[in-house]
Amino acid sequence: MAGGKLKYHLLALAVVAVWGVTFVSTKVLIAAGMAPAAIFFCRFTLAYAGIWLYTLAFRKERRIWNGWKNEAVFLVLGVSGGSLYFLTENTALAYTQASNTAFLVSSAPLFTAILTFLYSRLGRGRFAASLERVRFGWALVGGTVLALVGMALVIFDGTQVAFSARGDLLAIAAAICWAVYSLFMGEMTREFGTLAATRKVFFYGLITILPLLGGQGDSFAPQVLSQPAVWSNLLFLGLVASLLCFLIWNLAIDRLGNVTSTNYVYLNPVFTLISASILLGERMTPVALIGSVAILAGVIWAGQRQ
Repeated sequence: MAGGKLKYHLLALAVVAVWGVTFVSTKVLIAAGMAPAAIFFCRFTLAYAGIWLYTLAFRKERRIWNGWKNEAVFLVLGVSGGSLYFLTENTALAYTQASNTAFLVSSAPLFTAILTFLYSRLGRGRFAASLERVRFGWALVGGTVLALVGMALVIFDGTQVAFSARGDLLAIAAAICWAVYSLFMGEMTREFGTLAATRKVFFYGLITILPLLGGQGDSFAPQVLSQPAVWSNLLFLGLVASLLCFLIWNLAIDRLGNVTSTNYVYLNPVFTLISASILLGERMTPVALIGSVAILAGVIWAGQRQ
């Protein structure tokens, strides 16, 4: 590991540790009566307001429009890394355990490696050229199969299959969304800067979640938002897990590469499992635990492809 990049590896690890706790934090908000879309809206509104305050205070880049093609890419990033990602992840938490969700979302590095392999060979232009090189070999194939077996064990562990399978599948959908986000964010960060690119992601994430907020007015009721457990978790999710961590993560993608940085996501569930056990009293079934270990082992194995 090059000395010059060590700090970015440590920053990526710190971000993943914070994100591991967000599953528990979101679960608390859902239990308090907030809907998944409303949680995302409050979280990203805080982050977007915070990033604009920073931009104005320190006279950073304030350009609003970057041309149709670039804005279209930012729209994809706002959906894949913002509204759709968090909607699927937050909704998953309403149906299954925080630890289950975290382990399944940790398959994102696997999907990132697969999509990177395909896009770098089939795609054209600046995004394909900017991606890390991924070699198709036994490690990628074997790791993929092992991780898929682990996912099946987690989803069909014999406990409340009809109820939890919906949440587990949504968690996998969230992992795929994050893989798409990882394909394009590094190049946009290099071209427009970490601050401006992250601000765009927040903006399009908020815009695309608005149509899904209808009928969720009760989630914004004063008696809900006034609860200390609610506003404290929203502040944590908005200012720390979103504003601060997205800025750091997007910088890490730029400096380390989209596949290398996303590999740190496989440590996400370790922090979730610890915090969910302490704060929520969650316990995994033996089958789900075996499946979770298989997911992590598969993702790590697939990561040895270079």
